[in-house]
Formats: sequence, structure tokens, C-alpha cells
Amino acid sequence: MNVILTIVNIFGLVTLGFGGLMVTCFLTSVIADDGATIAFFQGCIITLLLGALMFAPTLRLPKKVTRQTGFLMVAVTWSIIPVFCTFPLMLYLTELSFVDAYFETVSSLTTTGATTLSGLDQLPMSINLWRHELQWVGGMGIIILAVAVLPILGIGGMQLYKAESPGTVKESDLPPRIAQTAKALWLVYAGVTVACIAALRLAGMTWFDAICHAFSAMSLGGFSTHDISIEYFDSVPIEMVLTLFQLLAAINFATHFVALRKHSLKPYIHDREVRSFLTLILGSCLVTAWVLWQAGTYPDFLTALRHATFNLVTIATTSGYASQDFNQWPIFVPMWMLFLCCISASSGSTGGGIRMIRTIILMKQARLELFKFIHPFAVKSMKIGDTVVNNKIVTSVTGFIFLYFISIVIMVFMLLLSGMDFITAFSAIIACFNNTGPGLNQVGPATNYASLSDMQTSLCTFAMLLGRVQIFSIVILFVPEFWRK
Repeated sequence: MNVILTIVNIFGLVTLGFGGLMVTCFLTSVIADDGATIAFFQGCIITLLLGALMFAPTLRLPKKVTRQTGFLMVAVTWSIIPVFCTFPLMLYLTELSFVDAYFETVSSLTTTGATTLSGLDQLPMSINLWRHELQWVGGMGIIILAVAVLPILGIGGMQLYKAESPGTVKESDLPPRIAQTAKALWLVYAGVTVACIAALRLAGMTWFDAICHAFSAMSLGGFSTHDISIEYFDSVPIEMVLTLFQLLAAINFATHFVALRKHSLKPYIHDREVRSFLTLILGSCLVTAWVLWQAGTYPDFLTALRHATFNLVTIATTSGYASQDFNQWPIFVPMWMLFLCCISASSGSTGGGIRMIRTIILMKQARLELFKFIHPFAVKSMKIGDTVVNNKIVTSVTGFIFLYFISIVIMVFMLLLSGMDFITAFSAIIACFNNTGPGLNQVGPATNYASLSDMQTSLCTFAMLLGRVQIFSIVILFVPEFWRK
């Protein structure tokens, strides 16, 4: 019973927070007089009322966040909060079905960037702001934000943090208390976002476009205020700014924090994950530009390099902007981009996928197994830099990789069973599971997910949720041993 009351109390608090977030869009709608004022007013009142009904009655009851509560809270928050977030969309866009509205808000909060909406250029300013605000909040995680507040209410946050960020997380040089860590990471996240807004404004965007695109760039969400995404601007400076900040967002924010605190670039240089990430991305940009140039897609190498760099970086970092219809490029390039979105983003970043640190561990483990095969009696430990990697971590990574691939295989076959062609099914699941957004063919960058059936849309929604919480946080709830004391 205490577990349920704790979840209701925390979930009520989070719901109140999102009700408060709606207020900013309500005020925007009032000032802009964009026609969505009533929708946000009603959505805000409903959300705040329901949040208060959950939070107030359980405020003074004894609470304890156990490991089970933490994981269950993550699942409940990521799956149910999007329901509340659909209110403004459904109240204004009355023709929008709940399945599509839920897909849109899940895509926002998981920072996937896939959409079923068209006519973005004509949407009310407040609706566009709402979509981008949700991405920005989802970028560092709903639970991470809540962890900074929970200690004030006398509720420990460590279990929630571990549930939200399973796997390898850098802890050196970070504040010792989990609430302080969460606040420090959010401050870095907010500070870099402000810098991105200023840079985009200087590059030529309006203030509103700069704010929205900075929110989606730093969260690696990839939403835009225009149907044709970044192609609308056709601006090299804007593409350069977005490329830089997407690369920053795909790097561990703990590394950013340490670098800022020490006023040094050494944390980036010494971080194996950062070096591997940048080397892979920059090398891929050159190779794909050469492929596009040789194929005659663009008349010269520099033009090919411009478009290859922006679109590859945005897909590889799991952001999902588009400045070109890469669905029309030689198939090697978009398929390589989708492969990169599976492995490139760093742990502790706002990106999705396997994460670079797991990729490094898996490669080192494969090399170690080959070494042991040649030298069966040798004793050798795996190291990343000067750190010895514990066998428990290797086992955890191996288990995660298996669940990752088997989940993708199952969901691809389910889409194929629904009648979807292979390229669309495969790219849609890869794009949604890695929180990337655009895929190929039917869900390519020149189209969206509106043509999918409700069943197909629902499956893609589940893929986004499963990918965002890194699989374990959902799958572990169905393991009977997890619930035993």
C-alpha cells in the first residue's frame, strides 16, 4: 500500500509540474492571440486539478522510495504523463485522434521528433511552443528533474535516479548528493540552451524560432516549427550552429559540468567516449560526402559535405532534423546514418540508442575473447583508459544488447505483419526505438507518420517509450523475482 501511495504522491507532483508548464503556453497564446487560449486554459485547469487530487491527500502520509518503486515510477511517469500532455492538442485540434495525439506527446517527451501533424507553419505559436517545451523537459528526463525536488519533501531520490539512468554513468567530480547532481546537470543543460538560443538568433532565426529550435536541438528531439524542417531556412550559419549544439548535446552532460567547473578542455580529451564519438561522426561525414559527390547527387564536394554533415550529425545524434530529403540519396548513406543513431550518443547525454560507452565495452569484450582464444591461460582484465571494467558491467551490457536487438526484431516483424514494406518497417522501428524521428520510404524526412494505421502508430509509440527508458526499466517489471523481498 505504501508503494502505491508513494507513486500517487510523486506522480501527482509531476502532474502539477506539467500543469504549471502549460501556463507558459497559455500566456503565450494570450499575448499572441493565436486562438488556442481556451484549449490551454482548459487543459491547464484539468491537469492542475487532477495533480492536486493525487498530491494533496498523500502529502503527509509516510513514503519510501524502494528500488521497485523507482522502476515502477519511471514506467508510470513516461507512459501516463503524455496522456495529460495531449489535452491542449486534442482541445484545439479537434480532428486529431487520441492515438495520434498520444503519439505526438510521447514523441515530444521521449525526444524522438516523429510527428503525425502537418501544417506546422500555420499552427498557433502556443501549440508549437508546447511541443518544443515537452522535448526540452524530456531531454534530461522527467524523473531527473523530480529528483532535485523530492528531497525537499523528505523523499529520497537515489532510487529514482538509478532507475532513470541504468548502465554506466560517470560519477567522478560530480556533487556527492543525487539532488545536487541533478541540479548541476540541469543548470548546465539550461545554460547551454540559452547559448544556443542566442547563437540561432545571431544566425538569422526569429526569437520564437530560435527558442523552439534550441529546445529541440539541446534535447536532441528534432521538432521544427516548419513542415520542411531546417530546409525552410536554407542557411549555412543556422546549420552550423545546430550541428555544433547537437554534437554538444550528444556528449555526457557530466563531462560538460566537469569541463566548465575546471575551466579546461581536458575532460573532453581524456573522455574515451567523447573521442570515439567525435572520431566516428567526423569520419562518417567525410565518407558520406564523398559517396554523395561520386554518385552525382551534388555537383561538388563542398556542397555534398555541407548536406552530408548536417543530416548525418542530426540523425547520428538521434535529433532528427532534415535539410534535405535523404530518402532520395544512395541507399548506403541513409542506412549508415540509421546505423549511427543506434550507437553514437554518449551515456548521460540527451540522445538515445545503445550509447557509445556500451559500444566500446562490447568491442573490447569481443577483442578480449579473441585474446583468450589465442592465449587460453592468460589473465587479462578489460580496461577503458585506466579504469578496469567490472565483469558485472560487461554482463549487464551483453544482456542489454540482446534485449535491444530482440526488441527491434520483434517489432519490425509486427509491422511487417500489418502489411508495411520492409524498409519502412525497419527504419520506423530503428528511428522510434533510438528516439531519432524520421525513417525512410513511408516515414521519410519529406513525409511523417500520419499515414500509419492506429496499430502501427501504437507500436511505434511503444518503441519510443521502450527505447527512452533503456529497455530494462520496463522489462524488469515483468520479472517475478524483481518483486520478491
